[in-house]
Amino acid sequence: MKMNKKVIITTLLVSGLFLLSGCESTKSSQVSYNVSQEADNFNVIRRVAVINTRTDKIEFEVIGRISVDTNDSDKLVIIVEADKGVYKKHLINMTEWNMYVVEDLEGAQVNQYKYEVNYMPETIIPFTITENK
Repeated sequence: MKMNKKVIITTLLVSGLFLLSGCESTKSSQVSYNVSQEADNFNVIRRVAVINTRTDKIEFEVIGRISVDTNDSDKLVIIVEADKGVYKKHLINMTEWNMYVVEDLEGAQVNQYKYEVNYMPETIIPFTITENK
């Protein structure tokens, strides 16, 4: 009977540790997502550098309020907010001889619990409900 209690207590402790470590991973993932959202909304100062891996020379560098799209492995898409309401788009062809680094220079003040829902009123089609008697 004593052995069963020890096994149960040990199992519960180990399970609790796994649950706690899982919470940190989730918290980290949420903060990472929120920082990325802030950067994509041009609220974070970033530096993007494209480096030639053969020569170790920087081929392209941009610093500012930047959104980076890395969905396509063959190209890097950088959108910069150059001035209020003025945006510039840069496309960089990625080859086996270059790499890029994205650095958040000032960091972002984000809330790990940030949640936002946006409704776009221009996409909602108005309608009228009538009743026939």
